[in-house]
Amino acid sequence: MVRGAYTLARVAVTVRTAGVWLWWLGVVAAAPGTAVTFSPTGRRIGVMAGAALFVVAAFAVFFVRGGRAEARARAASRAAKTVFLQDRKVTARAWLRHRRRWLLLAFVVALGSSAGLPCAGGMLLAGAGAGLLARALRIARVERGRDALLWVRPDGDPAAYQLTGLAAGDALPGGGRRR
Repeated sequence: MVRGAYTLARVAVTVRTAGVWLWWLGVVAAAPGTAVTFSPTGRRIGVMAGAALFVVAAFAVFFVRGGRAEARARAASRAAKTVFLQDRKVTARAWLRHRRRWLLLAFVVALGSSAGLPCAGGMLLAGAGAGLLARALRIARVERGRDALLWVRPDGDPAAYQLTGLAAGDALPGGGRRR
């Protein structure tokens, strides 16, 4: 246990933020592929391959190491009274700030892949986003089952989850906005 004040960020908010950004970048990258009239494989094959890649990516992202949240939630400790809980917007902004170059690179690669296989790269990116959004829903189920929200130190060990009550923070279980 760490002494003194420190900051905690919601686990579900970071997963949901990643899913939303990958989803929308994938959709935007796949859209121009539907207008490609000349490619070595053709538009129909590109869209069919993209649909297959979407399904494979969504299942792979959801199932590969998807049960980590459940195992880490069982081992989680209660958060101290001296912690600062990050707002949902602050957590999302920090996640985006640290990964914007990788997102831009993935978008450019997905957009450029439309020259060879229309829509496939964008649909792969969107599938990864859909898998992360499904994983955020899985984390919401874990949080509701434990009657506690899962938090992690953004600057510390990502495996060391901490728990607070359901009323803490400004996000619902699963990272959605509290109204």
